[in-house]
This record gives sequence, structure tokens and C-alpha cells, in this order.
Amino acid sequence: MPEPGLSPLQSSLPAAAARFGAHVLADVLAKATDVAAATGSGPTLPSPPAVPAPSAGAVSVPAPADAAVDAAVPVPVHEGAAVAERRSPALDRILRGPSGLGTASLYPLRRVEPAAPQAPVPAAPEVPGPAPQGRPVPGLYHHPVPEPDAARVEEVSRRIKAWALDEVELYPEDWEDQFDGFSVGRYMVACHPDAPTVDHLMIATRLMVAENAVDDCYCEDHGGSPIGLGGRLLLAHTALDPLHTTGEYQPQWVESLGADAPRRAYRSAMEYFVQQSTASQADRFRHDMARLHMGYLAEAAWAQTDHVPEVWEYLAMRQFNNFRPCPTITDTVGGYELPADLHAQPAMQRVIALAGNATTIVNDLYSYTKELATPGKHLNLPVVIAEREGVSDREGYLKAVEVHNDLMRDFEAEAAALAAACPVPSVQRFLRGVAVWVDGNHYWHQTNTYRYSLPDFW
Repeated sequence: MPEPGLSPLQSSLPAAAARFGAHVLADVLAKATDVAAATGSGPTLPSPPAVPAPSAGAVSVPAPADAAVDAAVPVPVHEGAAVAERRSPALDRILRGPSGLGTASLYPLRRVEPAAPQAPVPAAPEVPGPAPQGRPVPGLYHHPVPEPDAARVEEVSRRIKAWALDEVELYPEDWEDQFDGFSVGRYMVACHPDAPTVDHLMIATRLMVAENAVDDCYCEDHGGSPIGLGGRLLLAHTALDPLHTTGEYQPQWVESLGADAPRRAYRSAMEYFVQQSTASQADRFRHDMARLHMGYLAEAAWAQTDHVPEVWEYLAMRQFNNFRPCPTITDTVGGYELPADLHAQPAMQRVIALAGNATTIVNDLYSYTKELATPGKHLNLPVVIAEREGVSDREGYLKAVEVHNDLMRDFEAEAAALAAACPVPSVQRFLRGVAVWVDGNHYWHQTNTYRYSLPDFW
């Protein structure tokens, strides 16, 4: 079928930032070019009450509605003293770039790369999309998103099923309804509307399916168990982070990569990922997957000892056992790169962590009734709050909604502050991409009535 065109970018940051007094990443920044052209100077942005903001300084980063942002193209930068004070010495060093003989060509903010010629994208056929289903958790702070591009959803769904069945033999025939009910195509298209092509969307889709196969088959629904989980996860992780061993033992390791469905899925998904990513992006993803696996192990240890953690301990576990590997690859899926030094900045790490934490509590809330229906005690935030704080199930659930809302507001305030303090095109686009992923993740949970239903607490 013809390659569907770009879907419009959307972000939770503009509306939310305005509501909470933070810098508006779309409306205000998109007007910066016009202001600068009319006055010859940069615009002054409003200051948020909760986060110290620069009294002057902005960056013009228009967010086009129908095209991807070229992260290599510089934009006018107008910095005030307050912006300079906000930056750490490490960030200043990164923005200055290298110095010395032979380094003139290494300044990313002073160089315009010629745009690669692109073939015209044929118009996507008109395919009616399904009407949104389900209802949001009452009182949950979230942002609605447009219905995902139906042509892309159809094509991603077709390709991922072919990959799962034919390439990695991921599941037996009697699991087909569960695979279809997961609606992973709709999920990934909603989370990555700026992906240049369906091939880029498939990078995220394969990894999402592979991660869920590991969770289901090693940890939960389909034969999972906390007993021996560490050994299984370690061997599966070598499909992402290759084993470097002697010639005598290398063939045995290679053979082991096809030993079960999760390892086959990990290996194949990672092979596709490294073809599209840089070495830095691949290493970042491996690191985040190690974090995820450590979170799996903590939850498994509590299950083996029948331990209900304190609320803060549970939230610590959920910072690792969470969705972080998904939004952190938003630049790879978008066809650009957030440089490693900028990704590693503490402020960026805090934004990514808050996004991962908030989206994971969304999962706790929407999967609450599903998990209660499974045998044994399944830890989620409402359950932990109810038990540890001595409140009813309903009060525990409503308190978990408040925790999510606090995390979301912190995420948006921190992202807006970072966007104002670090006027680099790739940073601006990455922050928008993470915000869109957060919104798309909520959309999928809300509308996936095959998997989720809400408790009767209202």
C-alpha cells in the first residue's frame, strides 16, 4: 500500500504549560520568528510561578503541522542573563562546542546541513478510523489526542503481525485474539505521529511487542514466575547487549538466542533498531532496558517474600519497571538524534524519568480491575496505598490518581523550563516527542476496552 504521509504533531506541553504558568512550547515559541522579524530582537516569555524562568530569552522553534523538524537546522537564539544563570557549566560546554584547530566544522549550531532530497509522499488513502472508545479515569489529568492516522494504523498492524508470526514465531495460534486485542499499531501511531515513515514506526512497534513478550512469558500471564526470573532476564538481555566471549563458547550463545519466543523477539527487534539508530542511541536503549529488567527483579523479589512495599518504595520500583525505554527512543523513531551529552544532562534525565513514572501510573490505574481478576496479589499503586496507608480500596485508587496528576504537572513544568533554558533544535523536538508519547500512551489505555475497564468508584 502507498506510504502514508506525516500525521500532525501534537503535544501536551502548550496547553498544559499555559494552564500552569510554564512556557508555552508551541504557541509562544511559534510566534518568536514573527516577533523577531518585526522588532529585531527576541521575544520575552512569561515566567511560571513554580519554576524559575528566564526574564528574557527564547528560541524560535516553529512546530510544523505537516512536516518533520530538521534537527540540524539552526534557529535564532536570544539569551538573557537569567538564561545563562540557569545553565550548568556542563551544558554551557556542550552548547559552545569543541575548540581548537580543525574544529570549525564540528559546531552543530552553526552549520546547516543540506537537506537530503526526498521523493514526494503519495497521499494516504482515505480509511475511516474507529471511533474512540472507553472513558478516561475521572479526575485524571491528561490531554486528548487526535485519532491516529488510520492508514498508518492498518499498515503497522499488518506488518507487526507478519513479523510476530513469520519472523520470530512469537505466539501460538490460540493467542491471536490477545495479540490483536493489544492494538499495538494504534498504540504506536498515536505515540509517534512525527515518524517520517512506517519503517520508522516499526522500530518502536517491534520493540514494544518484544518487551511485552518478555513480561508475559517470563513474569506474568503466559507461564511467567518470579522463581528463576533473574537468569531468564540475563540471557534475554544478551539479545540486546551482545555477549563477547571466546570462539569456543560463542556458537552456543548464538544458538541460545533462538531458544524461546522472548529471546527471538528481542534479537530481531534489536537488529532492526540498530540499523536505524546511532551507536549512542542503541547504547542508551540498552541502558534503559537494563533499568527495566532491574525493576522486574525487584517486583519478583517482593512477590517471592510476600512483601508489600511502602508507597515510596513501590514508586522507586516503578521508576525502573516502567515505560521509559519507549519515549526515550522518540528521536530514533522520528529520524533524528538528541546528542548523548544533551540526553545525559540531569534536567533531561529528570524530565524523562517523570514522563516514564507518570505513564506507568496510568497503566496501574487502567489495568487495576484486570490485575485484581488474576490469581494472587498483584501490586499496583492503588493496592499499595490502600494497604500501607490504611484506607479503603476506593480511597487508595483516588489517591493514586492524585499521585499521577502531581507527576504529570511536574513533568510539564520541568520540560517547559528545560526547553527555555536549552534552545537547541534537537532538545525542543525531543521534548515535544516525549510529551506526545505521554499523551498517546494515555489515549491507548483509555480506548483499549479489550484489555481494560474502570472500577466502580464514582
